[in-house]
Amino acid sequence: MRYSSQVKPISYIKANAAEVLAQLAERREPLVITQNGEAKAVLQDVVSFEETQETLALLKILALGNQEVAAGKVKTVVDVATRLRAKRTPADG
Repeated sequence: MRYSSQVKPISYIKANAAEVLAQLAERREPLVITQNGEAKAVLQDVVSFEETQETLALLKILALGNQEVAAGKVKTVVDVATRLRAKRTPADG
């Protein structure tokens, strides 16, 4: 996706806020806001923002898992299954 087509000056945002918000929700593409000709912020709809946050959280979990594997902090499936079976009580069936 090219962000160059989604660039607006802050004066446009001020004058057309309701329209901009409607377009954000419809297109689900971020909008780059400029001030004095420089990119200053990115505006996006709430659904896209939430999806981005969820994706970042999953990537952090994956990165932590990779760090643990690299550090040798792993257990075999057999070890985990044995440990879980040992914790089961007779009432668990």
